Amino acid sequence: MNPHLAQLQPYPFEKLRQLFAGITPNPQLREIKLSIGEPQHATPVFIKEALTAGLGGLANYPTTLGNASLRQAIAAWMERRYGLSGIDIETQIIPVNGSREALFAFAQTVIDPSKGYVPLVVSPNPFYQIYEGAAYLAGAEPRFLNTLPENNFAFDFNTLSEAEWQRVQLFYVCSPGNPTGKVLNLDDWKQLFALSDKYGFVIASDECYSEIFFDEAKPPLGGMQAAKQLGRGFERLVMFSSLSKRSNVPGMRSGFVAGDATVLKNYLLYRTYHGSAMSPAVQAASAAAWNDEAHVRENRRQYAEKFAAVTPMLADVLGATLPDASFYLWARTPQSMTDTEFAQRLLADYNVVVVPGSYLAREARGVNPGAGFVRIALVAPLADCVEAADRIRSFISNL
Repeated sequence: MNPHLAQLQPYPFEKLRQLFAGITPNPQLREIKLSIGEPQHATPVFIKEALTAGLGGLANYPTTLGNASLRQAIAAWMERRYGLSGIDIETQIIPVNGSREALFAFAQTVIDPSKGYVPLVVSPNPFYQIYEGAAYLAGAEPRFLNTLPENNFAFDFNTLSEAEWQRVQLFYVCSPGNPTGKVLNLDDWKQLFALSDKYGFVIASDECYSEIFFDEAKPPLGGMQAAKQLGRGFERLVMFSSLSKRSNVPGMRSGFVAGDATVLKNYLLYRTYHGSAMSPAVQAASAAAWNDEAHVRENRRQYAEKFAAVTPMLADVLGATLPDASFYLWARTPQSMTDTEFAQRLLADYNVVVVPGSYLAREARGVNPGAGFVRIALVAPLADCVEAADRIRSFISNL
């Protein structure tokens, strides 16, 4: 067996299942699940119709590069959303079956173990666990940069030594961040690009939450957008985007990667062997989704309504504040208990499910930056989110 498999930790939701083993939730209250970041808003009807209308394509093998019509729809969206121009749909865009598998597979393409040292993969901490698994199974070691509230969840690039930077081959960025909601600003990107130029590592920019934000006039800055604003090209930069959160279609498994044509040429070669071509029906539905913004604005309106209602309710008891973007609240637990104890007792007493923050991070430099926090995903209907917030307030008041 691959020896690197032994380095993988259980996924957070497997840890959560084990944590809750033996707990009987309060039977007088129905379950409200705010743990998994699974959109629960309705999938737009026009996307379903496009999916079924595309079923005739099932008689054909899809290509790994996807249909030109889908890549053109993605390029047009990127131009509208980020103010980009001249995106080459033949060399700078590849449709993928959701950003999760693409983020994982990307490390297998980028990491070069033949340099005479163990390569490093850098990621934020807390983080999306796929980054860690991708690093290990590519034969690399992860390095975590703690993102802490006292530093506004920003990267401290000075954390790594010169010797470590020399070994970095891949840097995962998540903006807006999971779970903190932090959005990188132009100066953040400028610093990261300078490091990439100096040490030659590739940047994988995970932007799957980019379309969940609160001010229509101020959408989150994207990596390729930042590169353009700084007057540079897309060298060693690849962005990952997804329809799951944007269009409420997590089950469709549809997204794309875009950026450096040289990197993507090699990534396409890998994916050709990986067997990850997107279904023609999904391609048709995806093109329809990327071509429409009305449903995305309505989606944002629903999230904004939930945050406006819930954040004030949890501000004084959990220190919850509105994130830059995304649909998570990253909230402190009372000092009288750990984040795991908080999650257990909240389930037992009030039948609300949240994720302990320590499950979403690793200890680095003597601290687990997720400890003492919980992630609350405001994905349930408004009434459920408000009721859950009210139960949390009651839970804390009765401690």
